[in-house]
Amino acid sequence: MSTRDTPAQIGDLPSLGRPANSALLQAGITTLAQVASHGPGELLTLHGVGPRAIRLLEAALKERGLEFTDPS
Repeated sequence: MSTRDTPAQIGDLPSLGRPANSALLQAGITTLAQVASHGPGELLTLHGVGPRAIRLLEAALKERGLEFTDPS
């Protein structure tokens, strides 16, 4: 899937940018609950997910009372 074909918004995830959205989609991650089952370090290994995306995801998780399973 080209990032051009990636939606700007996926499920209840915050707006991250198309490269990060594409990486999460390819990993089968489409909800904050699924994000919470991973650690930021694991998500950073996905091509397209960088520190900014992690900060946005962490803030969205906190708003929902969730957190990364593995904080490393």
